[in-house]
Amino acid sequence: MALLAVIVPIITGLLAFISPARLREWIHLAGSIATSLIGLGLVWQVAKHGAMTSHNQFFHIDALSAIVLMIVAIVSLTTSLHSIGYVRHEEAHGLLNDQQSKQYYLFYHLFIATMVFVAVVNNMGLLWVGIEATTIVSAFLVALYKKGEALEAAWKYLIICSTGIAFALLGVIILYASSVAKLGASNQVLNWTVLADAHLMLQPNLVTLSFVFIMVGFGTKVGLAPMHFWLPDAHSQAPSPVSALLSGVLLNCAMLGLIRFGIVAEHTLHNQLIQHLFIGFGLLSVVVAFPFMLVQKDFKRMLAFSTVEHMGIIAVALGIGGSLGYSAALLQMFNHSMGKSMLFLSAGNVNQKYKTKQIPRVFSLLRIMPFTGVVFLVGTLAVTGVPPFNIFTSELAIFVAGFRQGHALATSILIFFIALIFAAMMFHVTKMSFGAEGGERVTKGEISRWSAIPLVLPLLFVVALGLYMPESFTQLIHHASVILTGGNDV
Repeated sequence: MALLAVIVPIITGLLAFISPARLREWIHLAGSIATSLIGLGLVWQVAKHGAMTSHNQFFHIDALSAIVLMIVAIVSLTTSLHSIGYVRHEEAHGLLNDQQSKQYYLFYHLFIATMVFVAVVNNMGLLWVGIEATTIVSAFLVALYKKGEALEAAWKYLIICSTGIAFALLGVIILYASSVAKLGASNQVLNWTVLADAHLMLQPNLVTLSFVFIMVGFGTKVGLAPMHFWLPDAHSQAPSPVSALLSGVLLNCAMLGLIRFGIVAEHTLHNQLIQHLFIGFGLLSVVVAFPFMLVQKDFKRMLAFSTVEHMGIIAVALGIGGSLGYSAALLQMFNHSMGKSMLFLSAGNVNQKYKTKQIPRVFSLLRIMPFTGVVFLVGTLAVTGVPPFNIFTSELAIFVAGFRQGHALATSILIFFIALIFAAMMFHVTKMSFGAEGGERVTKGEISRWSAIPLVLPLLFVVALGLYMPESFTQLIHHASVILTGGNDV
């Protein structure tokens, strides 16, 4: 099933590329559903039976992998459904031609395949390859419109992320050197199943140097400040379903890589270096995001800086550590994916309806687009941590863990800036939702059913997980946190 999870989206993308328009949509839809069902099937198997290794240890799926796979499955299904309405609208208005639509569906599914590969591959070197592949494939989606700003965003995305990933490659090579010195030359010395052994002691100096490079490299792909400069441009210029994937899925795949290397480093170092790096970069990301959100005029860029904030919150939680801190970080990853993907998709509807991304030119959103307007407002309340939505639960757990683990100052700074960011986002969104009608008249109604109905899926998770979490889901989070604390996956 792990191999199928990678192959099915590749085949789907290739078939969609060579098919006529209407058949292309059906192939896209069928392939997306199949990919999501396979991913959720793998999650169910891990939840029921524990970690799985297959194909001569090429694939390894544990609770950490399962959480990312679940995010990929749910968000990709939502964005796949939304993509049909989005692409139809862009074609109808002459913003995309048939060739661009074919390219969209091809690279969309290749993008899904690379992210699934990152989640299921065992070898840490190939994990790096997978993360680099996500950059190359998704750059074509960012540049889809082939206009000045889109091309500039794609170029910046490629240059900055590739530079960061080059640092990460150096870190992987140094880790490999340390592993070979301890275990001898073998094609398995970089396998997660080998390096995850808590009793494996590598060379501390090499491991320290390795993780610093990896923190900078993968931290660039995660969007942690000050390596985040590519993120607002790429998220704002990409088609909205792609923005949802970038924010909701891709960054979590990069965070998974950072987590895995961090666990390996912690087994050897047993000091506070890793903790300080996560907390330092995390707090800086939250602090940097606030002023840019406050003065923002583009609502997609505002959401992009909100993503920088949330990646920072997750990093702080990982730095706080402990069973509660790790569980809260993983829960925050999932919750943010649901809330932010919903926001980017609804932002895409707003952009298509009002023909602008400028906040001052969007008015009376709740009256003109009642369903999208409600979803956008609920999503904003959710990602800013307002109860009773899901992110409030995970952020509250992070605060509790911070004070329990003795990080009162860092936690207090985090709370303060989260409150400021709430005020900044609500300042903009309330004007968009309730503001008086401007000079331009906009007809009332949603873009299409394909654009509106898919928003229900992430909305259910945003609301439901704030009120109740199924035991199977909490157990999966617990098993993943056990891996982070150095235990074995149950």
